This record gives sequence, C-alpha cells and structure tokens, in this order.
Amino acid sequence: MKVLVCVAPGKFESKEIDEPAHIDDRSILEIKRVGICGTDLHAFEGTQPYFTYPRILGHELAAEIVETGRTGFSKGELVTIMPYFNCGHCIACKNGKPNCCASLQVFGVHIDGGMTEYISVPNYSLLHGNGLSQDALSLVEPFAIGAHAIRRADIRPGEFVLIAGAGPIGLGVAAFAKIAGGHVIMMDTNQYRVDFASKYPGVPYTINPTKENPTDRLKEITNGDMPTIVIDATGNQQAINNLFQYMAHGAKYILVGLQKKPITVDHPEFHKREGTLMSSRNATLQDFEQVISCMEKNLIAPSDYISHRIPFSQVAEKFGGLFDPGENVIKASIQM
Repeated sequence: MKVLVCVAPGKFESKEIDEPAHIDDRSILEIKRVGICGTDLHAFEGTQPYFTYPRILGHELAAEIVETGRTGFSKGELVTIMPYFNCGHCIACKNGKPNCCASLQVFGVHIDGGMTEYISVPNYSLLHGNGLSQDALSLVEPFAIGAHAIRRADIRPGEFVLIAGAGPIGLGVAAFAKIAGGHVIMMDTNQYRVDFASKYPGVPYTINPTKENPTDRLKEITNGDMPTIVIDATGNQQAINNLFQYMAHGAKYILVGLQKKPITVDHPEFHKREGTLMSSRNATLQDFEQVISCMEKNLIAPSDYISHRIPFSQVAEKFGGLFDPGENVIKASIQM
C-alpha cells in the first residue's frame, strides 16, 4: 500500500509498504479523509514539539472498517477514531484524564498516522460515524479540541470570551464557547481569517490587532471590563505572551495552542488579577461524543470549514503551499 512519510522538515517521500495484518485487539481501517492540522504543518516546518522523523502524519480521520473484533462495530461501517493512545494505569489515566497520559502516543505525532491507505488502531479508539459524512467525521477531532478547551474554561453564560487565532481550532473553540453561552470575540492578524470569522455563526466581534488597538476595542466590547476568558489557539509565542494583558481581573487564560519556547508573563500584573493559567491538551471521550451529538443536531456545520481539498497523490507537491497567506487556507482535507 502507499504511504506518505515526512522524512525531515520540508520533505515528504512516497513509499510502498505491506498492508497491516489484523490482530484481535485492533481494527483495520481504510482511510477516506485526512484533515490537515496545525500539528501536521508544524511538523512539516520543523517546529512541532514531541516530534521525531521520519513520521507518517495525519490524525484527523474518516475511515471505513475493513476488519474489527470490537463488539457493536461492523465491517463497512464509516467511523472516526480518538487518536490518543493511552497507557491506562498512570496517574492521569487513573484520574480520568487519558488525554494527558504520562506516556501518551498521539497517532501521527508520536507514532505513525493516517496518510496512508490502511491503518491498524486499537479497538477502543473507534467511534461510530452515526451517519455523518466523511468530511464531518474527519473534523470530529479538531472540534473535540475546542469542546475540551471550553469544558476546561467552565464558561458562565454571558461571559466575554477572547479567542486568539481564527483558524480551524480557534473556530472550533468559538463554536463551543457559543454553545456554552459565551459572547465570542475572535482576534487574528490575517484579515481573510478575520473576515471569515465575522461571518461565522456565534462570533459577533472580531479584531485584527494590526489594524486597530486591541485594548481599546476590547474595552469597548466589554464595557471597560475586558474578557474573563482568554484562549490562545495560535501556538505563536508572541501572541501567547501578548494575551496576558487582555485578561480581566479574575480571568482565566487557557492555552490550546502549543509552541516550543518559554512563556513570558509580567508576574505582578498577573498576580493582582488573581489570574488562572491552564493548558488544554487533546480531548476525552466525553468531548468526542459531544461533538458528534452537536453535528447530528446541526449545532455546528463542519463542511463550512474545508477550504482546500487535495488528492492524496498531490499532497507532497501541494503541502508547502498551505503556508502561503495568499492561499487563504482555513482547513485543508486530503481526499483518498
């Protein structure tokens, strides 16, 4: 079968390997769609933490079951997966947080992923497709990232929620912030993404900090109070450091984006606000189930996200172009 391997930053190689053999506690899936995530882009450019080369990328998947031993699932069923494989016995797993397992293996990051024709995954990772489309199922995982971040934020209805980064993860965070009752403010330096977010359901306010003063605009929106929830979905060090200044007194700051370098904070300013800083890593089964339920109820419209579709045979050729701001990429999907 064909696989696409990221052998080094900026370089893909196409290879032929054997199809995976069926093992009792694992399922064989035929890949139908692969969503291209910020993690994949960062891996390609060489800036992704927890990453080694060579690696088969891809963890946002829609697939069809070829073989499975899991009760309740059947051959030919369209599914997605939870791509976080946990140990089950570390302190995080024992406390119901397998998403941050001490020895977590994320499909397509720590171990080879889904940019291939067939994969073998643990039976426990399967999630019923419930009649959703291939496109929708390939977007369940990034939406689950957003759902988990909002569950961490514990938003009260009526709170102002500032989300930096109007890419797919930020838009997913926004969708669930709206569902939780928050007043969403999205901020991005890319005007195309700002314009896209301004038309997105549940995003009444947008800011481009290169064109207006964020502090003045935020005070105007919040009647001088500033946001009580601040969320980074950029993974950009400068953005992460800058966001501390936009916290209201008593606010929470949730880091969804990830980068390699240290965070810099003005401790007295953060301390006097009695600010809360937390990270949000991956997602749990509860988050995945919430996303699938919301898709079934049409509370979120996943198909609106996909701006670019790339045939599997053209990924190596076109992947680098996804970094070009002129391409106006919101979400790219690999079509198998």
